Amino acid sequence: MNTTSYRSQVLIIGTGLSGCTTALTLADKGFKVHLVCPTDALEPGNSNLAQGGIVYVHNNPQEAASLENDMLIAGHHYNFIKAVRFLAQEGGESVHKILIERLGVPFNSRSSNTADWDLTLEGGHSAPRILHCADYTGKSIMESLHCAIRNHENIQVLSNRSAVDLITTDHHTPITSYRYKLKNQCVGAYVFNDITSQVESHLSDMTILATGGVGDIFLHSTNNPWSVGAGISMAQRAGVRLANMEFVQFHPTALYDIDKKRPLITEAVRGEGGKLIDHHGYRFMQKYDGRKDLAPRDIVSQAIVNEMLRTGEQNVFLDATQLECDVTKRFPTVFDSCMKIGIDIRKDYIPVVPAAHYFCGGILVDLNGRSTLDNLYAVGECSCTGIHGANRLASTSLLEAVLWGLSAGNDIAHALSSQDTFDEKLFNSIPDWEHTGNEHNDDPALIAQDWASIRNIMWNYVGIVRTESRLRRAFADLRDLSSHLHDFYRHTPLSSTLVKLFHGCQTAYLITQSALRNKNSAGCHHRAD
Repeated sequence: MNTTSYRSQVLIIGTGLSGCTTALTLADKGFKVHLVCPTDALEPGNSNLAQGGIVYVHNNPQEAASLENDMLIAGHHYNFIKAVRFLAQEGGESVHKILIERLGVPFNSRSSNTADWDLTLEGGHSAPRILHCADYTGKSIMESLHCAIRNHENIQVLSNRSAVDLITTDHHTPITSYRYKLKNQCVGAYVFNDITSQVESHLSDMTILATGGVGDIFLHSTNNPWSVGAGISMAQRAGVRLANMEFVQFHPTALYDIDKKRPLITEAVRGEGGKLIDHHGYRFMQKYDGRKDLAPRDIVSQAIVNEMLRTGEQNVFLDATQLECDVTKRFPTVFDSCMKIGIDIRKDYIPVVPAAHYFCGGILVDLNGRSTLDNLYAVGECSCTGIHGANRLASTSLLEAVLWGLSAGNDIAHALSSQDTFDEKLFNSIPDWEHTGNEHNDDPALIAQDWASIRNIMWNYVGIVRTESRLRRAFADLRDLSSHLHDFYRHTPLSSTLVKLFHGCQTAYLITQSALRNKNSAGCHHRAD
């Protein structure tokens, strides 16, 4: 039986940029927030790894229209135009309000005038509009944001916890009046405490999923280890509508180092003049796109894969030796990552390969982050706002996280102020998590093998280049593995590693199903057949 339950106004699962922006927005308005984190300290997620920067268009209607057009082109016009326009027109103000005024993030400027921002260029953009802190923008933003979170009296961080399932009125309350309502409602989540090994009930008036992306279900990824689609897995089981699940963006330039994690080589290196070359020093991008090295990510990734297949090589190179800037100051993160494996980017070519990077699909939400399940919101990479369409434009992800985090926070604040909260009788009726497993067989070797299967299936069959036969093979293999894990899940006591594996397998299966259904090739979903 559970020994612990929590009751809050707002429960936020995830502590990256979007989740923390929502938390800060609500806390500043006086609402009490619980933040659930999988590690023993605030986990910054993929937001911390963002090198290039954040799009910043402020009080400039003409530039906002230009940004909108660039996003539509990069997204292959698969985007939701209303959301794209919202981002282009309102995103700059959210950056100004949250990151510049509220947090004082030290973005680079070109002069002693701090508002004379050093805006840079990245692939797919028609003008320099990327605000940055050298090449560690995400890290700088998250340090400022987490400092504000830790010091806020209205925010409680609950660490070492992994969300297991959403709690809904349809599935969990025995109260007849709720079970007969046409609309299902979210009332919190069951959460596994890694310290006590118990499943806790976290009951809340409003629940926000901010669990990040899905990159770690692929063999090669730039993401952190928690990016397995936990929020997507939970939302699907609760009957929440998902969208664009087949669109997984691969970053063209991850540092190639055999058997090591793939650190990102920011797109801004190409924005400053870096060139992609093959093993003979030949610049190949002009064969694929008129924008050459600054084409959108899907085009560049597919071009690199084609070159690797054509030559039989394991990587291509990024030539940054001719950049006019001081790379040790402009790209200190890239410089340090390369020096660790003996590559001096001032004189050596950087070996690069594509790697799973960003999820363009997810939990379908509106402009305020509301999902199709009442009282459940989703923000950040686990959500699908529609702004990215079939392919994300560089440096729009941090902007989306800030804007939708702010928008969701404001909407939730308004809802909590203007409507009645749940009847306490409902919360009291929610049962403890039912423990059905007593077979202690969560052998680390078995879990490692299941992860190896998932990641290899997704990389080989549901990767950058897809075909009907590959996707059918992935579908069959993941269906069998999913069935096995459901049985395993029922008979084995929960652990954070088992919860993570279960979420990852289900997310992989959902992505494969969507990729198999979509016969049209577009953006990140490249069908070779």
